[in-house]
Amino acid sequence: MEAFPVISLDKLSGGDRAAAMAQIHDACVNWGFFEVVNHGISHEFLDKVERLTKEHYKTEMEMRFKEMVASKGLESAKDEVKDVDWESTFFLRHRPTSNMAEITHLNEEYRAVMNEFADKIEKLAEELLDLLCENLGLEKGYLKRAFSGSKGPNFGTKCSNYPPCPKPDLIKGLRAHTDAGGLILLFQDDKVSGLQLLKDGQWVDVPPLQHSIVINLGDQLEVITNGLYKSVLHRVIAQTDGNRMSLASFYNPGDDAVICPAPELVEEAEDSGKAYPKFVFNDYMNLYLRVKFEAKEPRFEAMKVMESAA
Repeated sequence: MEAFPVISLDKLSGGDRAAAMAQIHDACVNWGFFEVVNHGISHEFLDKVERLTKEHYKTEMEMRFKEMVASKGLESAKDEVKDVDWESTFFLRHRPTSNMAEITHLNEEYRAVMNEFADKIEKLAEELLDLLCENLGLEKGYLKRAFSGSKGPNFGTKCSNYPPCPKPDLIKGLRAHTDAGGLILLFQDDKVSGLQLLKDGQWVDVPPLQHSIVINLGDQLEVITNGLYKSVLHRVIAQTDGNRMSLASFYNPGDDAVICPAPELVEEAEDSGKAYPKFVFNDYMNLYLRVKFEAKEPRFEAMKVMESAA
């Protein structure tokens, strides 16, 4: 199988720009995932984010996770566990309003660093969306505007740890799913792997590269591109040793954003009758939260039914 796409963003400012843009487009069409390096966020800063995230897990989350495992009897599981993920998580909401002040278990240094992290990742997300616009032949800013709604995008970070698991064959770190939203930017552990995506019927490891950011496309980009770009099933395999850190930042449409295929991309489609549906993002999310770990296609069909009934 071809190598997982790793793209150096510093090539965009030189003679290699066309090749790098082609690599991004190919990754969006054929993988739904790619990994970026030389993305403009300093290694020193990312090291600090990783250190503080791991310290926070040790001091604030580890005992709670062990209590959850004990209460559900996960360590003595005899059959595949289908309703629980082997992960310890909390969610930081950044936009349109922040929940940082409400999360009392963050110390001041970690809170400040995560605010700075959010600013840097949001800037990178918007730069990447404009690169996708360029590749798609859409005007600059099209995707950002499509996501904006009346209050701007929904943007937040899921902070996860995947501790050592005694039975990774029975318990997934995170069950297979596609992401509901727009663009997902993941800063992950570079020593402990576990993230996999489904490509051509096979599970492929997403390589843990130091200081890289993994990018994947959510369902909304599949809709806006009328299926040219795809959201892809992915999962986390729990490991027997090592504690994998994962900071997944979701740049999603605003609740009231109206999502539909870009008209230019419907016209170009070979079968323009196969356009994806038009819907309000919050309606999609309400459905997704009930069926997250099921196939995405029935979700799109349900939105089509709602659209035709409106």
